[in-house]
Amino acid sequence: MKKKKVLIGIIALVAMISFSACQSKSVKEEVERLDLSTATWEEIENQANGKDVAMYMWGGSEVVNHYMDDYVLPEVKDKYNINLKRIPITDISDTINQILAEKEIQKENGSADILWINGENFKNAKENKLLWGNIVDKLPNYENYFDKTASSNTLDFGLETEGYEAPWGQAQFVFTYNTKYITNPPKSIEELEAFVKENPGKFTYPAPPDFTGSAFVRTVIYETTGGYEDYLIDLTREEFESKIEAAWDYLKRIKPYLWREGITYPESSGKLDQMYANEEVWMTLSYNPLHSAAMIKSGQFPDTTKTFVLDSGSLTNTHFLSIPYNSKEREGALVVINFLMSPQAQIRKMDPNHWGDQMVLDPSKISDEDHKIYENLDLGQSTLSLDVLKEHSIPEMKGRYIQYVENKWTDNIVKD
Repeated sequence: MKKKKVLIGIIALVAMISFSACQSKSVKEEVERLDLSTATWEEIENQANGKDVAMYMWGGSEVVNHYMDDYVLPEVKDKYNINLKRIPITDISDTINQILAEKEIQKENGSADILWINGENFKNAKENKLLWGNIVDKLPNYENYFDKTASSNTLDFGLETEGYEAPWGQAQFVFTYNTKYITNPPKSIEELEAFVKENPGKFTYPAPPDFTGSAFVRTVIYETTGGYEDYLIDLTREEFESKIEAAWDYLKRIKPYLWREGITYPESSGKLDQMYANEEVWMTLSYNPLHSAAMIKSGQFPDTTKTFVLDSGSLTNTHFLSIPYNSKEREGALVVINFLMSPQAQIRKMDPNHWGDQMVLDPSKISDEDHKIYENLDLGQSTLSLDVLKEHSIPEMKGRYIQYVENKWTDNIVKD
């Protein structure tokens, strides 16, 4: 009995010591963490020195991964002594769910420090209060080089960002085709239908919720229902469902003429790119108008590749970077994001030799030296001119509609 009491006492003592240690550690961390509402940028950079920062981002593109691994990671290490870790994921929604689970168990030091995010995932993260707060007001490069009044920087699929996201790049939907087989690409959804029927098995699109496949479906919705305007306002479910019925009719009409007769669809845009490169299909799709140039330069696409947009316009949106509410390295995350928004990093990102992603900063605000580099970028013969892209740019529908469209695609097309 006495031994049992001694044992119980030892266990209690260990528990008290552990609790005390945890409390001391918690207090220490609280002391070390800056008050970012008042901290200067110099203080933030000093605090970020030597820290490990985890950036969760889609890992399905070799060119994007090379840009990060060969350029960004070494640069932030050299400039700021930050150990940036690229965490490749298939779908950022999985990370959003992970952060939500961390919130439910009150995990204050989360796994992720930076998220590559937009659209429905931003909507879900914001509504569930999973994001830290207004970050753009703390970023010198946003202040110096960005148009803070531009809707492309302040709206994400129609939702106010309120500074929770920092713009990183701009996406615009394009069709990619092989001039070896196609001399006059279609300019409307009706012409695309005619092409598909005349060339069975040579066209398809990724299955939603793949981002590019979903963008193709939204393009069909715009084209078959009179344009984008009605999708920027709040419709009832009944109004929305009735309005998009014409899109399902169209997709059902072309389904038997798709690759493998529409019985199956590529699971990703990367898979469709492989099929295009192997000449199984004569077109592929991208939400990056410079993607084809990058793929040609890397030897993955034939040099007979070009791109086109439909006359009525092409979907355009901005992709963003954000910080989770429970990031344990907020200072480091801010410094990394600020670097990614710098003219140096943005211009290099736009170069198809390194990524080929449109920059989002305002070219009129950068130095003459940087502007000269920007103007002299070789965007490749497959890329439409920036003027043509701008002329055909149209906005995305509200984010609240996206998941509904993707679910209805499964119901109306896959299960049909």
